[in-house]
Amino acid sequence: FAARKAIVAEFEELGLLEKIEDHGLTVPYGDRSGVVIEPLLTDQWYVRVAPLAEPAKDAVKNGDIQFVPKQYENMYFSWMNDVQDWCISRQLWWGHRIPAWYDNEGNVFVGRDEAEVRRENNIADSVILSQDEDVLDTWFSSALWTFSTQGWPENTDDLKTFHPSDVLVTGFDIIFFWVARMIMMTLHFVKDENGKPQVPFKTVYVTGLIRDDNGDKMSKSKGNVLDPLDMIDGIELEDLVQKRTGNMMQPKLAAKIEKDTRKVFAGGIEAHGTDALRFTLAAMASTGRDINWDMNRLEGYRNFCNKLWNASRYVLMNTEELDCGFANDADKEFSLADRWILGQYEATVKTYTEHLDNYRFDLAANTLYEFTWNQFCDWYLELTKPVLFKGNEAQQRGTRHTLITVLESLLRLMHPMMPYITETIWQRVAPLAGLETENTSIMVQPFPVYNESSVDAKAMDDLEWVKQFILAIRNIRGEMDISPSKPLSVLLANASSDDVRRIEENKSFLASLAKIEEFTMLENKDDAPACATSYVGNLEIMIPMAGLIDVEAELSRINKQLEKAEKGLAQVQNKLANEKFVNNAPEAVLAKENAKLAEFSDAKAKLLEQKTKIESL
Repeated sequence: FAARKAIVAEFEELGLLEKIEDHGLTVPYGDRSGVVIEPLLTDQWYVRVAPLAEPAKDAVKNGDIQFVPKQYENMYFSWMNDVQDWCISRQLWWGHRIPAWYDNEGNVFVGRDEAEVRRENNIADSVILSQDEDVLDTWFSSALWTFSTQGWPENTDDLKTFHPSDVLVTGFDIIFFWVARMIMMTLHFVKDENGKPQVPFKTVYVTGLIRDDNGDKMSKSKGNVLDPLDMIDGIELEDLVQKRTGNMMQPKLAAKIEKDTRKVFAGGIEAHGTDALRFTLAAMASTGRDINWDMNRLEGYRNFCNKLWNASRYVLMNTEELDCGFANDADKEFSLADRWILGQYEATVKTYTEHLDNYRFDLAANTLYEFTWNQFCDWYLELTKPVLFKGNEAQQRGTRHTLITVLESLLRLMHPMMPYITETIWQRVAPLAGLETENTSIMVQPFPVYNESSVDAKAMDDLEWVKQFILAIRNIRGEMDISPSKPLSVLLANASSDDVRRIEENKSFLASLAKIEEFTMLENKDDAPACATSYVGNLEIMIPMAGLIDVEAELSRINKQLEKAEKGLAQVQNKLANEKFVNNAPEAVLAKENAKLAEFSDAKAKLLEQKTKIESL
């Protein structure tokens, strides 16, 4: 504060100092130096923004540039309607030097380099020029990105081909710093063949911020930052602690951060792979909303990658070195399941493409997940086994053809969201479909397009009926604690002609997946013995219980579970009846307790229903 003290002394000497008193104020200190930050006025370079802002606003107003979600246009206009001149000078040791030179008399010359400055201004070599030591604001050079990378100011082939670009993906926090400035700079500098200013891109897709699992913004000072590389490759606990507490701006927080890290990541972070992380980000990206990061979701999508890998192994085991019907005109007989999965796949292509067109990456990812896990893996692969193990040659060829067709197409559909695993699998699957893979990649293959002619509506309806029948049998097994492998005889009542047809045509599927050894049609269901019953539409499915279960043992088991459910229900009810608890508990805790209440209530109702059925035997 030497200058301040000197000023006070001079005021006193001149008799101009009336009084000295204390004033409360905020004194800024440097995080690293720990000393007071002193302001210093210097000359700065500015860009006059007002003339650039109007065309940039018009580009969004007239639809040349669209924001997704649309509400971010309001944020854009709020900045652009109140623009200030832009200071582009930065006092840093790195960056693009400001292209301005000074002579000894303080005259300023601007050019691409010193040689151009001397040439354009007839400055002799004897005149000493010094370049401005400031560098450009990083957002200034970033604002030139869409065209400077394509060879501008030359009208290169790349510039003509790739400019303007299509979609910019960015965060809402830099809409003004980067997006607005790119729009202003591009409109000013780049013109099309007719002299019309070009926009840098047609769509701005705005993502949310990725926050921690509590919804807090990730920051090093809080110690809650998750490095994507650690989730991809994994990291040991001690290395993670060191990473989160080393080189901190506020070392006093290190102990707390270490404690929290050891609690949350007691075993470190396991490796999940690039594809699992990429797919998780897509699945959680919902229209500009912030994402509360969830390691459980990441683990779940790693399991999804494993599911795809194992499904592909099953397909390859049953198709490699076998006739899949692509290289010849041999007969192929397609089963109901084959025709159904082709229709399901086409429906997936249609829905997935619509979601991508609308920038709903979360819904697109969930569409892929639903089809791959639930339809392709859980149902279709199981439905292929009766054909592959017991079908004739034409039937097996048809199913192998379908397995390869659907998997190869599915890999192309999934590739943008899971590039590495799909590339690896495709290189083995594609040759089986008669495709060339040498010196090529899945990424240059045509993206799947919806083909309505591949949808067999009747097959879709019939197979859905088969699924409901199988699920009905499985539900009875679960409720009555009957072994999944125990063969059953079923009695059927109220069967329509379609029900009868579907049973006759699909006995192999029903026998294999529901473990049914005998079907009996009843004229009068009153003739049936004591049975466990389920329904598919109006069709009544009955399984005689005699000899299937030990009644006394089953009642004992149910009573024990019922007692446990009632005890848990009472505890939750008492807690929620406590007014003090309800008024003071966080919302998340109350939601958890209400979920428990519903869970215990549902369990009790189901157990009582099972008990009634068993007691009637």
